[in-house]
Amino acid sequence: MVSQIKFMHNIYMTINRESLHHRLHNKRRLIKSFKEKANADRTFSERIADAMTKRFGSMLFLWINAVFFAAWFAINTGFLPMLHVFDPYPFGLLTVIVSLEAIFLAITVLISQNRASKIADFREEVAIQIDTVAEEEITKMIELQIIILKKHGVDVSSDPKIQEMLRTDDTEQIEKVLEKQLLKD
Repeated sequence: MVSQIKFMHNIYMTINRESLHHRLHNKRRLIKSFKEKANADRTFSERIADAMTKRFGSMLFLWINAVFFAAWFAINTGFLPMLHVFDPYPFGLLTVIVSLEAIFLAITVLISQNRASKIADFREEVAIQIDTVAEEEITKMIELQIIILKKHGVDVSSDPKIQEMLRTDDTEQIEKVLEKQLLKD
């Protein structure tokens, strides 16, 4: 009997190792496909915003701004006397330019963040649905194991942890508790 259980366990572990790699590969492909699908479904303006966010979020863009401001200050403080001062202190034109740049950068980043947030929300919803299905499957597996144990004369009905695992979770009650906790914060 014990040798049969060990034999079955070894077979299960062999199959499980092989299928684990396959399942992980498929899940990675599925998760990757969410991002690929979201990228493929982008509007023209979202594509532009993503491209701009990628460029604006780079060290090159930082250095370009640093050089631009240094040159502006050098010219308009009279540090370079061979060049005519066109925006004297307090640099009114520079203030307008920087304000406009900040507005466009903020809007561009917000567009990209909104899209990223939609993708994250979708992934979260998928994960919740998968977790719910997995919980149901795990509960069913526990029930099947209990049936097998009963057939072999093992009584687990007095184990409180197993009984707790077999109870169906009230998802509405969980949501209410979480809502209360979030509203407190």
